[in-house]
Amino acid sequence: MNKDSKIYVAGHRGLVGSAIVRYLKSNGYNNLVLKNHEELDLVNQEETVCFFAKNKPEYVFLCAAKVGGIMGNSTYPADFGYQNLMIQSNIMEASKNFKVNKLLLLGSSCIYPRDCPQPMKEEYLLTGPLEPTNIAYAIAKIAGVVMCDKYNEQYGTNFISCMPTNLYGYGDSYHPDNSHVIPGMIRRFHEAKVNNEPTVTVWGTGNPKREFLFSEDLAEACVFLMNSYEGPGTINVGSGQEVSISYLANLIKNTVGYEGEIEFDTSKPDGTPHKLLDSTKIENLGWRADTRLDHGLMVAYEDFFKNAS
Repeated sequence: MNKDSKIYVAGHRGLVGSAIVRYLKSNGYNNLVLKNHEELDLVNQEETVCFFAKNKPEYVFLCAAKVGGIMGNSTYPADFGYQNLMIQSNIMEASKNFKVNKLLLLGSSCIYPRDCPQPMKEEYLLTGPLEPTNIAYAIAKIAGVVMCDKYNEQYGTNFISCMPTNLYGYGDSYHPDNSHVIPGMIRRFHEAKVNNEPTVTVWGTGNPKREFLFSEDLAEACVFLMNSYEGPGTINVGSGQEVSISYLANLIKNTVGYEGEIEFDTSKPDGTPHKLLDSTKIENLGWRADTRLDHGLMVAYEDFFKNAS
């Protein structure tokens, strides 16, 4: 990408999209095309085609998606599947038709099999059953990865995809029911602190292990890949830091300054037992995450306290 290339960031108000916009602007990319959901409904094919016909972006970061945690995915599985399939399909087809130079699709590590060997390599995709609690979302994202390669094969496009691990950071969703694990815990521990509650309940046993990546690190990785990577298949983007949910809960408890106790509700689902990406592929290209989890959580809590508390 040149500094004056026309760049469309789909989903620019979300966690990933907003981080990419900040990174692009801070590095001198000054020709960004940004539309919010009220201005452009990417689930609607006609609106998407009209947008591409009018704006003709040269590069596309496909970050727009319907996302959520275990509860959201379990409660609205059809919505998660349908909306993500439509957004991806509409943007890819329009990008092909209007000669986009390059497209980067953002996926999710939940596309790997539930009992995937650890750490998860890119070639483990489609080698086993998926986690039932988010299967509709995962299948939609798998379809996106496959279609990137198939568009390239059939039409000579330059579509790539990357699979980030669990994310957190500035502008996250702190919805009490539908948020991901870190923002959900930040909100619960903060409210418990403010209300002097004696305990905070965390879903599951606390035993599953997860890897977390700061959103600003992912933004840097996405621009790096857009500028330096081409090839079939997806590419993992992780931090290499894996912690148990129990450890994470205690870390967030200390970050927030909550002094009560943590209780684990073992009647609730744990989700996938382990989720650690093998990020060797992108590291060999020259990129590595550099934000420690404890530092990133302090930044995330400050952001929550200023904007969402």
